[in-house]
Amino acid sequence: MIINDIYGKPYKIKDLDNFKFHIKKFHTSNGMPDNSLHEEDGFYFRVDKNFYNKLFEE
Repeated sequence: MIINDIYGKPYKIKDLDNFKFHIKKFHTSNGMPDNSLHEEDGFYFRVDKNFYNKLFEE
């Protein structure tokens, strides 16, 4: 899966299952995205509702 970071740069997720696990564990509160910032290999992602829905619709 390829997603754009907050600067519009495309990032190819290397391990989608692990990425999703991390987002759920560290960037949600009561099962909802918490608007935190996630950094991965120099790419930055705002974990908001749009990002979360896009990530988990796959």
